[in-house]
Amino acid sequence: MTTVFDVEIDALTGGSAELSQYRGRALLVVNVASECGLTNQYAGLQALWQAYASRGLVVLGVPCNQFGGQEPGSAADIAEFCERNYGVSFPMTAKVEVNGAGRHPLYQQLVTTADAAGHTGDIRWNFEKFLVAPDGSVAGRFDPGTEPDAPELVAAIEKVLPN
Repeated sequence: MTTVFDVEIDALTGGSAELSQYRGRALLVVNVASECGLTNQYAGLQALWQAYASRGLVVLGVPCNQFGGQEPGSAADIAEFCERNYGVSFPMTAKVEVNGAGRHPLYQQLVTTADAAGHTGDIRWNFEKFLVAPDGSVAGRFDPGTEPDAPELVAAIEKVLPN
């Protein structure tokens, strides 16, 4: 069975992001943007990464410019913005499309999962979150307004952590 760990996607800094390296770990995939009203969630995502990385969580930022043109920068611009403003050290992929005909294969796999309200299909906005279990199954989907420290997200993460 193919899982998100088998999908090819480039890293923000170039080359492959090699998602296969995360097999056996929990993965929180988040489509991100630098000029969004939710951009401050980067701080919470970084805090999750710092708090849970040693227990097997990887936060993966996936830049996307499909929502109001809120991620217009180059890869270098995105990396510099995230480091300077939020101290982001978690891995980031190249900018991709998450909806429509050009939807990246990673999101083709993710969007079939329903969130707590039953929503499947298209990503609604920046900072929608998908939790992937260590076996590659999608364990949860969280709407963009769900803060990284929300009890329901933290509980779901703790439930799938391998360590």
